[in-house]
Amino acid sequence: MNILNIPGSDPSSPICSAKGCRADAVWVLAWNNPKLHTPERRKTWLACKEHRESLSQFLGVRGFLKDVVKLEDWEEPAP
Repeated sequence: MNILNIPGSDPSSPICSAKGCRADAVWVLAWNNPKLHTPERRKTWLACKEHRESLSQFLGVRGFLKDVVKLEDWEEPAP
């Protein structure tokens, strides 16, 4: 139960990874840094509707963005 009625205030509700944002996450941005990670490794950022594009652009410009998936459809890759 979200007693404060503030997006993201429920500990079971994933929140956006954008700096200072406390909104509920809607998207999973899967990425990796090829200089640090093996090709199959996926790190994740979460994004709300408002920050999906800016976070995607940040990762995309660097060549890190691999996939953008709705949070409800995200399946963690097997180890």
